[in-house]
Amino acid sequence: MESTFVSATILLILITDPLGNIPLFIAALKQVKPERRRLVIYRECLIAFCVLLAFMFGGQTFLKVMHLTDESLSVAGGVILFLIAIKMIFPGEGGALGSDKVSGEPFIVPIAIPLIAGPSAMATVLLMATREPDRMLEWVGALTITMLVTTVVFLFSTRLQKLLGEQAITALERLMGLVLAAISIEMLLGGIAAYIRQFG
Repeated sequence: MESTFVSATILLILITDPLGNIPLFIAALKQVKPERRRLVIYRECLIAFCVLLAFMFGGQTFLKVMHLTDESLSVAGGVILFLIAIKMIFPGEGGALGSDKVSGEPFIVPIAIPLIAGPSAMATVLLMATREPDRMLEWVGALTITMLVTTVVFLFSTRLQKLLGEQAITALERLMGLVLAAISIEMLLGGIAAYIRQFG
């Protein structure tokens, strides 16, 4: 499946799922003083951005060291995205924060990692960079826009939750999950097809 700048941006926004993470984000910041929340948001989003950039630029080296192929990464990425999509469509108890109660000011965990830069986001940027390294500037641009969207959503998270309501946010998350499920199947089939072609 050939990605474009727009499709890559949409995919990353779907995976980071800022709207669906609003309730978890608000819970994580409950113990933070109101005057420090904006600073924490900027800091955590910047950390997540740097982590994903590291995975993007270190992708080729990582694959060589681990002796992995693009096809295996594509299949694994498709499986991970499908599991994330299923969780978005059929949300259960808990979430990215687990059952642990967040106390004090969060630093890196749980907002930057895994709320924003989770395993699925890391696998996706790594896959994008290794499959088409000559378009790295586009992938960095897509990631930058995704992080800007995430930052804006988190800055206005309380207002958005009041404006949309929990039911609307849940409906949007399930719709995004459905789209992500289709993308994950396409990625999975693409990886399997590429692997089979090696023996053709």
